[in-house]
Amino acid sequence: MTKYSIETVSAHIRRMHPGCPEFAVEWFAAEISAKNWRRVTLGKAVGITMQTHLRHNHTDYDTLLLCGIGRREARKRVQPRITAMILSWSRHSVMVEETTVQSEGRQEGSANNDT
Repeated sequence: MTKYSIETVSAHIRRMHPGCPEFAVEWFAAEISAKNWRRVTLGKAVGITMQTHLRHNHTDYDTLLLCGIGRREARKRVQPRITAMILSWSRHSVMVEETTVQSEGRQEGSANNDT
């Protein structure tokens, strides 16, 4: 069994999910470091914890289950929202935003040179 330290988990989340709010980094790190993980990498532990938390606390997943929707169908329905939330925190998303802002800045700068 593997136990990850809060510092290690926090550093991983900040590096891989720089858009994740600091209070969430701290909460996820505490949750992950409190568990013994069997054959699970740190990245997988972070993914499992984020997915589970977001599914149960930021979607209508539990309501769907209570209404008689099966677990597989309920997960399928809420997964796009979970994916969007995690992607908005991810390093890739931040890099895309930075590239877009830099490109827009260059376009504005070149437009000013034409006038």
